[in-house]
Amino acid sequence: MAKPALTIEPEYRSGLEREVAAKLTQAGVPFDYEGQWIKYTVPAREAKYLPDFTIPGTNIILEPKGRFGGAVPGGKFRVSTKDAAVKERQKFCLLKEQHPELDIRFIFSRASTPIYKGSPTSYGKWAEDHNFLWCEKAVPDEWLREIRQLQSASTQKAKKTK
Repeated sequence: MAKPALTIEPEYRSGLEREVAAKLTQAGVPFDYEGQWIKYTVPAREAKYLPDFTIPGTNIILEPKGRFGGAVPGGKFRVSTKDAAVKERQKFCLLKEQHPELDIRFIFSRASTPIYKGSPTSYGKWAEDHNFLWCEKAVPDEWLREIRQLQSASTQKAKKTK
């Protein structure tokens, strides 16, 4: 009898990321967690972005956000500063400008959170102002249906080209 394949569970950086992964898994949607780097240019320097969830067969990237500028690579949290949050938001605007083919969508743990202390602009409002799709707490069923349709179309296209 063959031994079952060894699987390594990803180390999500937050409970919200775990919840998004569970929802995608429950819906039968294949995904990669932090599976590819995407290069972009910050004025005067080149940088890289590691998306949280890339959806194979689509151009959709899902980004769960508890807060902008709240974590550093490796899952170590630091105090969110206004400057870090500004850089994080700038990163997504630059990515959208430099990679218009990507469909970056945010899942906010609280969309009503101000982008900085005392700001009248919330995370949800910022996303709307910059033409990003967003939701709160859970991936909407509508997004899951769209993702499955895109993946199915991609699979059918791949079969036809063989």
